[in-house]
Amino acid sequence: MCKNLMRRRAFGLGLGAFAGATLLPAAFSQTRTTAAAVSMPAAAAPLKVGFVYVSPVTDAGWTHQHELGRRAVQEALGARVQTRYVENVPEGADAERVLRELAAAGHQLIFTTSFGYMEPVLRVAREFPQVKFEAITGYKTAPNVATANARYYEGRYLAGIAAGRLARSGVAGYVAGFPIPEVLQGLNAFTLGMRSVNPAARVKLVWLDAWFDPPRERDAAVTLMNQGAEVLAFHTGSSAVMAAAQERGRLAVAYHSDMRSVAPDVQLLAVVHEWGGYYTERVRALLEGRWQSGNFWGGVRAGMVRVGAFGPRMPPAVQAEVLAAQQAVADGRLRPFAAGRQAVRDNQGRVVIPAGQALGDAQILQMNWLAEGVQGTLPP
Repeated sequence: MCKNLMRRRAFGLGLGAFAGATLLPAAFSQTRTTAAAVSMPAAAAPLKVGFVYVSPVTDAGWTHQHELGRRAVQEALGARVQTRYVENVPEGADAERVLRELAAAGHQLIFTTSFGYMEPVLRVAREFPQVKFEAITGYKTAPNVATANARYYEGRYLAGIAAGRLARSGVAGYVAGFPIPEVLQGLNAFTLGMRSVNPAARVKLVWLDAWFDPPRERDAAVTLMNQGAEVLAFHTGSSAVMAAAQERGRLAVAYHSDMRSVAPDVQLLAVVHEWGGYYTERVRALLEGRWQSGNFWGGVRAGMVRVGAFGPRMPPAVQAEVLAAQQAVADGRLRPFAAGRQAVRDNQGRVVIPAGQALGDAQILQMNWLAEGVQGTLPP
């Protein structure tokens, strides 16, 4: 069986519990406290917290945002914690080795930041039952393993509204990593956002089969622009798509973080992920003896996803429209995967959301279809 299909099918197992369980309130503060406010006696040993990153720490992108989250923990909790990260760790055997080394070195809480780390985390967690683990984007838990993710698709829908307004031909391009539900959620939400303001909008798709491969990300972006894409979006780990768009003068949606340093003239907006609040709360919970295993899935309302960093080519009226839609998402008045009077269909013509209905979390988490308007296929 194709590795990607195995991932898609495995990801769908046991997700009902993920959808219903939460570890945090609906919203948690992003405010950082000072070290003085949480100081401890000098004799107290700091809590050692480790972070494992799937790609190098760069100036923008997926790993950059998690690194900002680690720094937020250190700033908020000061001498109570000692944090460390290991970057560019491949998924698989190398991840298991790094996790084992961190646990053996006395790290009492370890965060991992890629879906492919989930099984290595579970194996190492059995060997170190006294160590707590958090698998970001994973879904399998254990007594000492929690999982968390963000509702990235909410920001994607908002970006789609902007792309639908700005793409005069109605054509956008999308560079995608792997066909797992998380990626499909974002791709479909982006397409539905575009079609909410331009029902004829189309999204050309290129699968990369990699999370971080800047040369291939750039090549995919060039291919899409050659095929007429006026606005680019992506679900990969670097800023290569943004750089390619800057070279061609095409609009692009930054992902994970603000990338105006790379694409100052063409960034339409950024879908930004904020991990500092979640990480700080989870570390504080362990310090205070209230850490529990479970699942958390937070989005705009929880402060984990937001759109902003609008570029110079964003019309004020469209910016206002996007921000109003973001508030509607936060308030629960706008749900990206809800159908109005007309059913939502996939790109094969099948009804995937009946008229007047909305997908529940379990259905969203098992997503395995491409929305009408996506020009591409799922790998076999």
